[in-house]
Amino acid sequence: MIKQYLQVTKPGIIFGNLISVIGGFLLASKGSIDYPLFIATLLGVSLVVASGCVFNNVIDRDIDKKMERTKNRVMVKGLISVKVSLSYAAALGIAGFALLYVAANPLAMWLSVMGFAVYVGVYSLYMKRHSVYGTLIGSLSGAAPPVIGYCAVSNQFDAGALILLLIFSLWQMPHSYAIAIFRFKDYQAANIPVLPVVKGISVAKNHITLYIIAFMVATLMLSLGGYAGYKYLVVAASVSIWWLGMALSGYKKPNDDKVWARKLFVFSIVAITSLSVMMSVDSMAPMQDVMITALR
Repeated sequence: MIKQYLQVTKPGIIFGNLISVIGGFLLASKGSIDYPLFIATLLGVSLVVASGCVFNNVIDRDIDKKMERTKNRVMVKGLISVKVSLSYAAALGIAGFALLYVAANPLAMWLSVMGFAVYVGVYSLYMKRHSVYGTLIGSLSGAAPPVIGYCAVSNQFDAGALILLLIFSLWQMPHSYAIAIFRFKDYQAANIPVLPVVKGISVAKNHITLYIIAFMVATLMLSLGGYAGYKYLVVAASVSIWWLGMALSGYKKPNDDKVWARKLFVFSIVAITSLSVMMSVDSMAPMQDVMITALR
């Protein structure tokens, strides 16, 4: 039973979000880490994300059984009842919101509430099933964790927080479209209106390319705005260019779309992890300070 209660929270998604939370938190900390706040923020976000995932599992149990990769999920098999799952999800969410409010600040809590509401209320309950723009709406909630980490330290939604929101929202679009391409039959079987299914893979490739270019610009803004250093800038530029090259290679091999999309998806994880790490370790020497020093 413990394993089932853990699985329904989607640990992989929680872990992935924690990496971005750490990146945002340490970016704002600039080398001066408040460890109790750090731990509380990680735990609070983990609880909120876990809550959202449990609610999502309950909502999606009818379409999950139609998809190969999700047909064995806990809710599909009925291993945990809907009533118990809803209570479990509510308890996790309330605990997470309360912890962020008490241990961090009200801003961090309200950002988590908004991200949760978008994911569960807007995306899971409606947009995912009814609109090709569901991915775009979902990307906003997926970008909330690093912003929460940042604002837990800064206690203000400034340009740095906005840039983080842009980076992680833009990143999720090609990441999600890549999944939809190599899992095309699953989404088609479940009648989920993602872009590759509705508009075709060739259109999705164009969108992937444009979103990666936008992502590249957003990542550079973090350094140019004085929030991260030149080492981050070098890594961000390198990762973005490489990812863009991979996206463009998809036009050359139309018969290998599934293989290409899977590689693009895997690299998207490498890309965002690299950026999260670099914004964590290179936030103490922002580009504007380097430029001022050089001018002196």
